[in-house]
Amino acid sequence: MDKFLYVAMSGAKETLRAQTANSHNLANASTNGFRADLSAFQSRMVVGSGYASRVYAQNSTTGWDQTVGAQMFTGRDLDVALQGDGFIAVQARDGREAYTRTGDLIVDANGQLMTKTGLPVLGDGGPLSIPPNSSLAIAPDGSISIVPQGQGPETTATIGRIKMVNPGNEQLDRGEDGLFRLQDGSDAPADANVRLSSGALEASNVNAAASMVNMIELARNFELQVKAIKAAEDNGAASSQLLRS
Repeated sequence: MDKFLYVAMSGAKETLRAQTANSHNLANASTNGFRADLSAFQSRMVVGSGYASRVYAQNSTTGWDQTVGAQMFTGRDLDVALQGDGFIAVQARDGREAYTRTGDLIVDANGQLMTKTGLPVLGDGGPLSIPPNSSLAIAPDGSISIVPQGQGPETTATIGRIKMVNPGNEQLDRGEDGLFRLQDGSDAPADANVRLSSGALEASNVNAAASMVNMIELARNFELQVKAIKAAEDNGAASSQLLRS
């Protein structure tokens, strides 16, 4: 295969891969607590017979943007936003412990504290249950206090504490479900230094304007690679014509 055609084809394929990551970020520009994917191009030599005279670019995801998103005040008792680094522990679909920064919590019909996507929120001893109550408050350390239903404020009781962890971003992997997990598969210990704000949510850290500009640039790069593929095809046709002459 002509190396020029191979390089152009590879460029188009890798540009589409970069566009996929960028589109994923844009789609989550309004997702609470979302961390943008980071991707980068790296040069690779075309391996094969003959002199190594061609280089192509390979795109890969290099991690995620660790910038903390802006806090949005909601005033809702079950909305929480982490202050600085850290994660909220939840029970993933596979039953294992995982971590998220999404703080729009709900209490389901069974009284279990859940994320908006239906994942149980974990406390120090497992999933948290919320008894019937007339009011609820979440403290900066994750402690949940309620006034039992039908009773006065003098009966306020602490029923549990949200497990919050901060193992360090370099020890975490993000899965296809958007949740973070320790690379070694273990559970992170609770960190008493992690704090949260009640009545607020963390916005996505995606820069929508920058992502739109990047989308246009990648689209133009893809068009350039397609033109290069067409040029390689035309060159091949012209060469064949000369040989037949």
